[in-house]
Parts: sequence; structure tokens; C-alpha cells
Amino acid sequence: MKNKSIIILLVFLFTFSSFNIQTTGTQKNISNLKTAQELSLLQKIERWYNKNMTYGAICALMTIESSFIPFPSEIVVPPAAYIASQPNSNLNHLLIILFATLGSLLGAYINYALSISLGRALIYKLADSKVGAALLLNSEKIRKAEAYFNKYGSISTFIGRLIPGIRQLISIPAGLAKMNFFKFSLYTVLGAGVWNCVLVYIGYLAHGQADLINKYNKEISIVMVILVVAAGIFGGIKYYLKLKKK
Repeated sequence: MKNKSIIILLVFLFTFSSFNIQTTGTQKNISNLKTAQELSLLQKIERWYNKNMTYGAICALMTIESSFIPFPSEIVVPPAAYIASQPNSNLNHLLIILFATLGSLLGAYINYALSISLGRALIYKLADSKVGAALLLNSEKIRKAEAYFNKYGSISTFIGRLIPGIRQLISIPAGLAKMNFFKFSLYTVLGAGVWNCVLVYIGYLAHGQADLINKYNKEISIVMVILVVAAGIFGGIKYYLKLKKK
């Protein structure tokens, strides 16, 4: 979990650092004069991100994030809010929250439905399989989420949405317990809505520091790439050793 949090932070900072190339008209003109061959890898990623960050993309990515697939919301909503804070942006902060919350609900429905249809035994078996390992799942994480649900009851689907490590998995014990569908939907929307408001606010605040981020854009980008690659290698080795033990 610690490694995942580090990766999330690094990618999040890198995303913000890359946005600032387009914050002024002069920078846009310079960027437009460059050919595809002259663009660095970071600039290509930046262009792709700005071009493809739509409400549909936000909803789809948050659906993935809220399901059993490991994907951090921290690299979706804050950057979108950052873009929305720019002049003449096509994105709106309130609509970002709306579509991000909708995606979170859809992803939660996936976990909820799978838990009901597969049952506890198969869910735990799947979590400890190679497929589960690839998805960064294990029975201990499921057990932790289920214990949290059993302790706090239905309200845990609201509170759990605000807790890292529990947020994506809280829908599984809710499905295993066959929680009332309406209550599940309501608490999920409320919890995800609060969380997305926090993420949007982070993106808004980051845009207020655009000049500082832009000043050290190159240095931050280089450091982020090095650290992300190092974290990826470490995670890959850890994953390989985990599979080798099975």
C-alpha cells in the first residue's frame, strides 16, 4: 500500500508539472512550432492528456478506479480540475465531480454484482490467485474490507469511500452481505461525491501554484520520471517474488 501511495503521488506531481507548458499564449506558440519529432516523451504525454481529458474519459477512468482494477483516482480528478481552472477550459468543476461520482458508482456496481454472483468462497479464492495478484488483491485485503463492513454496517460504504485501501474494496463485502441496493447506491454516491470534491479542490489549489510549478517544470519532470521508473522496477520485483512463492 505504501508503494502504491508513492507511485500515485509521483504520477500526480508529474501530471501537474507537465500541464504548465500550455499555461501562457507564448508557450502555446512555441509548442505549436515544434514538430512531432522534436517533442519530448513528456510533452507527447502532456498533449495526449490535455486532448483526451473529457467528461466521458473521467467517468470511464473512475469506473475502473472504483472496480477491482487498481487505478488511482488521484491521477484523474485533480488534473481534470487543474485543466478546468485554466481560462477558456472546456471542463467545469461541478461537472467533473458529477461524472467522476457517476463513474465511481458504476465501478462499485461491478464489485457489488460480482460479489453477489460469485459468493464469498470464490471471491477469496480469486483474490489469492495469480489473477488476484496481478490486480494487487489478496484475501487479507478482502478480509480487512469485510471486517470493516461488519464493524460499521451499511454506513461503512459511505465512510469507507474516504479511506485509502478500503475505498475500492468496500463494495465487495456489501455485495457479499447482500446489502440493500438503494442504500448501497445512496451511501456510495455520497461517499464518492465527498471524495471527488476533495480531489477537485486539490486540483484547483494546484493551479494557483502554476507559476511555481512552471518555474521548476523541467527539474520536477526529470526527478518524477526517475522515481516512477525506480518504483515500477521495485514493484515488479516484489510482484515476481510474490508469484514465485505460490
